[in-house]
Amino acid sequence: MDTYTHGHADAVLQSHRWRTAENSAGYLLPLLRPGLDVLDVGCGPGTITVDLARRVAPGRVLGLDVSPDPLDEARSLAARSGVEVEFAVGDGYALAAPDGSFDVVHAHQVLQHLTDPVAALREMARVCRPGGVVAVRDVDYAATTWFPANAGLDRWLSLYAAVARRNAAEPDAGRRLVSWAHAAGLRDTVATTTAWCFATPAEREWWGRSWAGRATTSAFAEQAVAYGLATPEQLAGIADAWLEWAEADDGWLGMMHGELLIRV
Repeated sequence: MDTYTHGHADAVLQSHRWRTAENSAGYLLPLLRPGLDVLDVGCGPGTITVDLARRVAPGRVLGLDVSPDPLDEARSLAARSGVEVEFAVGDGYALAAPDGSFDVVHAHQVLQHLTDPVAALREMARVCRPGGVVAVRDVDYAATTWFPANAGLDRWLSLYAAVARRNAAEPDAGRRLVSWAHAAGLRDTVATTTAWCFATPAEREWWGRSWAGRATTSAFAEQAVAYGLATPEQLAGIADAWLEWAEADDGWLGMMHGELLIRV
């Protein structure tokens, strides 16, 4: 089984709850219309899923996650929002749906965590209807950049890449989406890129504290220690570096994402 580098600690879900269709799936939105059936693979706490469901109602929307941990929160969000969405545990390598079941198959920040993203893309294409679209978006960690310079964040980026690759995952997935699609036999693609930017005091406070928490109390922190890649003291130093960056009056951080629309 794949190992999820982040896990589901609250510091991680804090970030996931911030995601919306607008800030995380804008490349897909022009293709949505009422009545489409949507599968959201790796839905987490469901914030993007619920947004997609609003746009395609009364189409069927199913959110899947390999872990049951965030799904109760996702169901509560859908209920509060008055949106019809089904959430279930599912395996992205073996989707429990017949061929051609959905018009849109979406996965945000999923392929980077898989040991076989090509197989997952083939499976997503299998359950997509002819003429439908598979939409994937993944960060490219090596393209993350910030100001001012911070040696602690340099160590964080190197450590994150080492932990992810120890899990046989690919932290620089964004640049590889086209090649993975081609390897899966999917050639009708449109590639784009967008970035998250954190620069206001509120954005820096939120993002810095989220990663400070992840550096010490998440699956990433546990794995870093278990793999012998960092000590708790070193992780505490990385957490301090995130807080230092967050407090910088001229602090800025950008995270580039690769995006891919695949016509089936």
